[in-house]
Amino acid sequence: MEQPGRKAPLRSDAQRNRERILEVALAELTCCADAPLSSIARKAGVGQATFYRNFPSREALVLEVYRHEMRQVADSAAELLAAEPPERALRAWMDHLARFAMTKAGLADAIRQVTGSPGSPAKPGPTPVLDASDRLLRANEAAGTIRPGVTADDFFLAIAGLWLIEPRDDWQTRATRLLDLVMDGLRAGAPGR
Repeated sequence: MEQPGRKAPLRSDAQRNRERILEVALAELTCCADAPLSSIARKAGVGQATFYRNFPSREALVLEVYRHEMRQVADSAAELLAAEPPERALRAWMDHLARFAMTKAGLADAIRQVTGSPGSPAKPGPTPVLDASDRLLRANEAAGTIRPGVTADDFFLAIAGLWLIEPRDDWQTRATRLLDLVMDGLRAGAPGR
C-alpha cells in the first residue's frame, strides 16, 4: 500500500521520458538559460503534456536538472569505491566533480533566474555531494592513503578553485592540474605512505 505523501515509482517508459527530458534540458539550458521549454520537449521527443506532467514549470525543470546532476555525482562515489581502491576512487570522483562544476557553471544563469527573486524556490543544497565526499575521505583515511582528519568542508575549500575555472576555455587541463595538487596535499602526512 502506498504511503500518503509518497509518489509511486514511475513506469519504465515514463522514467525513460523523464531521463531524456533531463538530459536534453541539461544540454539546452547549459547553452542558453532562456531555452524554450517547447524546444526542450521537442528535442527530447516528448509531447507537451508529457513534458508538463513531469515538469510543470521552468523552475521545476531547472531545479530538477541541478538535483539530478548532483545525485549522479554523489551516487558515483559508491560505484567508484566498489570498483577501485579508495585512492583511485577519490581521484576519479574528483574528475566527476569537475565535470559537474563545469555543467553547473553553464546552468548558473538558469539557476539564478529561477531562484533569484523573492518568493522563488531555494536552490537545493549540496548535501548529497558533501556526504559522498565524506564517504570517500573516510575510506581513504581508513586505508591510510590520505592524512587523517580531513573533513568534507576542508575538501571543498581546497577544491573551490574548480568553480573559478572558465568552462569555455581548456577547463579540463586546468581542473586536472588543480585536482592533482589537491590530491598531493591530501596524501601528505598519510600514515600509509
